Amino acid sequence: MQSPVVQSTASVGEIVAEYPNTSNLFKEYRIDFCCGGGRPLSEVLAESGLDEPAFLERLNAIVEASNRTPRTDIDWRTYESGQLMRHIQDTHHAFLRSELPVLHEFVTKIKNVHGLRHPELVELHTLYTSMRAELEEHLVQEEERVFPLILEYERTGEEALKRRAGETIAVLEADHSRVGEILREMRRVTADYTLPEGACRTYTVSFQKLVQLESDLFEHIHLENNILFPRFEEHCSCGEEKGGMGQ
Repeated sequence: MQSPVVQSTASVGEIVAEYPNTSNLFKEYRIDFCCGGGRPLSEVLAESGLDEPAFLERLNAIVEASNRTPRTDIDWRTYESGQLMRHIQDTHHAFLRSELPVLHEFVTKIKNVHGLRHPELVELHTLYTSMRAELEEHLVQEEERVFPLILEYERTGEEALKRRAGETIAVLEADHSRVGEILREMRRVTADYTLPEGACRTYTVSFQKLVQLESDLFEHIHLENNILFPRFEEHCSCGEEKGGMGQ
């Protein structure tokens, strides 16, 4: 019998980086491939109580089908850092700047109208407001600080730039973890965005938009945590090895 292409020893983030079209399967099972992307698949499946052989069968069916056809998804690992950062800014940052204020109006409205009968909406509003503030500050840190530092370090290899970029990346990764925790809490308080019977149109659209926001954040954070930031770390390691060899 042919061995599976993907083994459970691989990290979740590595799998999605190599086979981007598997991301929908991870989303279906609520498996965090962005903030927790460094964990082995076997560990994640065991913690979630999922059947490892059954999941691997579905996962490898997607991978094998993808390998049999011309690739249509984008392998962001092949893009230069500058190109990847432009994509993140033009796609994911632009989406957040457009969607966060709109979603705030929706979440506030359903809290004000339905909060007495559905107190979970008050908690949802608190969580969303906290996440929005976190994300808006986060975008500024990425665009004005860490992205330029990464590009300048790749160009010059200056030790001071490496240190400053590394410190900022550590802060951004901590931000990602907090956002991931808030997203999980938002799912918990809404019972996975389950609508109550007779939910109005605003209630329905609010939950649809929150699911869309979550999906985009997963892709956004995945590109940074599992591709961009590890590439920077690898670049730093290579620089250190070259420096050591020259001593």
